[in-house]
Amino acid sequence: MPMTRREFVRGGVAAFTVSFGAPRFISDLAEAQGQGRRNLVVLYLSGGNDALSTLVPYTDPQYYARRPTLAVPAASVLQIGADRSGRPLGLHPRLTGLRTIFNAGRLAVIQRTGYSNSSRSHFEGTDIWSTADPSSPGGFGWLGRYLDRLPSPVDPLAAWSTTGSVPRTLQARTVGVPAIPNAATYAFASPNGGTDAGFARSSAIRIASHLPVDRPHLAFVNATAQAAFATLDRVQQVGAYRASVTYPNNGLGLALRTVAGAMVNQVGTRVFWVQTGGFDTHAGQGTNANGTYAGLMGTLDGALSAFYADLLNQGLLGDTLVLQFSEFSRRIDENASQGTDHGAAGIMLALGGGVRGGLYGNAPNLRAGDPSLENNSTDVRFETDFRSVYATVIERWLGADPAAVLGATFPAGPAFL
Repeated sequence: MPMTRREFVRGGVAAFTVSFGAPRFISDLAEAQGQGRRNLVVLYLSGGNDALSTLVPYTDPQYYARRPTLAVPAASVLQIGADRSGRPLGLHPRLTGLRTIFNAGRLAVIQRTGYSNSSRSHFEGTDIWSTADPSSPGGFGWLGRYLDRLPSPVDPLAAWSTTGSVPRTLQARTVGVPAIPNAATYAFASPNGGTDAGFARSSAIRIASHLPVDRPHLAFVNATAQAAFATLDRVQQVGAYRASVTYPNNGLGLALRTVAGAMVNQVGTRVFWVQTGGFDTHAGQGTNANGTYAGLMGTLDGALSAFYADLLNQGLLGDTLVLQFSEFSRRIDENASQGTDHGAAGIMLALGGGVRGGLYGNAPNLRAGDPSLENNSTDVRFETDFRSVYATVIERWLGADPAAVLGATFPAGPAFL
């Protein structure tokens, strides 16, 4: 029986295969469809982002009644318009750059995204969003299944995780994705230096070139090594990238600068995973001034604004889509620790040159008993199935059949592409 890359990684050589094995993602299929330059950046806000602090219903009196210390003052909110029902909404005051992008028509805010019976577990919730399958969240990722449907051969750098491991979203049955958090340190490891290191690399390449048909495990190792060697020089180009703007000196800023460098240097990557944490705000949430949540919003805004400006300067904005999600939102009411607990439906953001910016969906009415709420009116009920958003990305950005990738057909999502 053929052995999958994932099974091989579990077999004891994870440090080698996870670091070096990789697929090609969009190149063959997308080029055939005229989409060969399109890039998808998936941005995960780990911990459960509080949607009501990101997108503020600043005219709803229940928002202030149910969050006496955490509500963002109406005077501080960055107003961006109203939903379809006429309910005014605004962004958190630290999101000044994103408001500018919104006003330019390149940021879509998709409200009340989620699914029935939302899991309030970080692990299960993340798996559900990663697999797009609430009934079986232990399977392969939705983008991993997309990878599996691409024609061979695949380019080893077609997808890239900027974290230290490969997220479930990109885990596939037959292909792998490199986890490269720092392009500057991605190199052939040799105990020697200078000429000896070069000899060692040449020897390793020659050894890996042998693919014995009668020894499938060894052939698998050598093929994976070949893929790794094929990526080294290209990744070094990314490590030397000089951006057209100054990125914030934090993890998210550095990750997005790496993504921009890969795009500018055309190393072959078309799908990127970027992650930032700190959103599990049970206590001391601090939505205002210099509080914890305000700092999270400042980090998000600074990094995304720099990335947007860099891509605009490099002529790559029209070829790039950023899709943001979090595993759940937070409860409507603040708790006794001036934080918020795990909730249900939240928001997704889509940013890029091809995005039809605006507010999508209806904001919840936070009055107890309103049908936009659930769980005894403590949570926001979902309005848009998150898989409908995925389906839009798969069909309109990646040029694939969403039903084949997601395993089902979902109602038409917001027309943000």
